[in-house]
Amino acid sequence: MSIPYLAQREDQQQLEWIGGGVFSVLLDAEATGGQLTVGRFAVSEGEAPPFHLHNNEDEVFLLLSGSALVWAGEEEHELGEGGIVFLPRRIPHSYRITSERADLLLIATPGGLEKMFRHAGRDLREPRPEGFEITPQMLAEAAELAGNVVLGPPR
Repeated sequence: MSIPYLAQREDQQQLEWIGGGVFSVLLDAEATGGQLTVGRFAVSEGEAPPFHLHNNEDEVFLLLSGSALVWAGEEEHELGEGGIVFLPRRIPHSYRITSERADLLLIATPGGLEKMFRHAGRDLREPRPEGFEITPQMLAEAAELAGNVVLGPPR
């Protein structure tokens, strides 16, 4: 049974992510009884995850600010500020930020996707190790841990 959960900004884990972006874990599977993961990306132009698919989650992206190209399967779409996309599980997808900065809200159901970000990302509360980077190998390992598959390089 789920119970209400409230997290203030200072309670939300922030992780350094691809290209120096930040992924904030707003709600994780533990907080939602396994029902969903909610996170927020603060990223710069050119940020792009590898082309991948999720075996376990359906995913929604809401572009709060900025612009992006989004690939779902082989289709390419432009997404502007306020645009939203639903990505059902097992549909290959990716995106590339085309504005100077972007702010994206991610919702995945069921929960658990945060395991990937926590495995490969760096908690901003900890000192940054010299030479820290999220390598393609680390990203593939983290994706596999969360039931995702990296299919190819960023688009």
